[in-house]
Amino acid sequence: MRVPPAHRLLASLAAAEVSCDRWLSSALPAMAGWFRRLLHKPKSSSVESSLNVSRSASSSPSSSSAESSSSSPSMSLARSVRLSPVSLSDINASGSARWAKSYDVCICHSEVDLELVEELVSYLEAQPESLRCFLQLRDAAPGSAVVTELCDAVQNSHCWVMLITPGFLRDPWCKYQMHQALAEAPMANGRTIPVLKDVDRKDYPKELRNLYYIYMALKENSFRQIRDTVMRYLQELCQSSVSWKE
Repeated sequence: MRVPPAHRLLASLAAAEVSCDRWLSSALPAMAGWFRRLLHKPKSSSVESSLNVSRSASSSPSSSSAESSSSSPSMSLARSVRLSPVSLSDINASGSARWAKSYDVCICHSEVDLELVEELVSYLEAQPESLRCFLQLRDAAPGSAVVTELCDAVQNSHCWVMLITPGFLRDPWCKYQMHQALAEAPMANGRTIPVLKDVDRKDYPKELRNLYYIYMALKENSFRQIRDTVMRYLQELCQSSVSWKE
């Protein structure tokens, strides 16, 4: 095959360069105009409303003792809506969203912590709201499979308290129930309530790192924080359900 002389190749390249420059000089202004129109295109109302919801999102109810009012990294739609106060009578009303599940709170714990958990359950059930607690050794059906009971307890409860102790970290069933709860409600909307006791922060489960926790230093204060967190979720649940109906 004959190869064209070098001067002809150079001439062809020069012509192609000139042609390319002409195309860019005519196309770039049009492209710039298109980008300007795109950037100045008015936002739709749906986009604006979603942005407003994101900006108005509030803090997570679960908090460590050192950061009681910190904002959660995750947020839910229910927390992004400004809610009016809900009375106890509204929460206990026959048509309340509270009764859509069998339990208000499920306590996920190790068997070695049973004595402390029984104190917590007694405290919660004795409150004026009469919170309904699921305690596995008390409420599980005799003869039923452990996996079935753990899954049912998670699905039939509004909130889940994770009592994270050395025994919890060693217990594979505790980790299984924790994963079930996170799968049921992956966003940090106040349903999963980690409670840390006798565990270093470095041992805090990685799966819960996006959730603030309650550090149990004084038992009475921690019990009250747990109760307040559950009630705050129930209040927002009932209020949001009323708002949707309206």
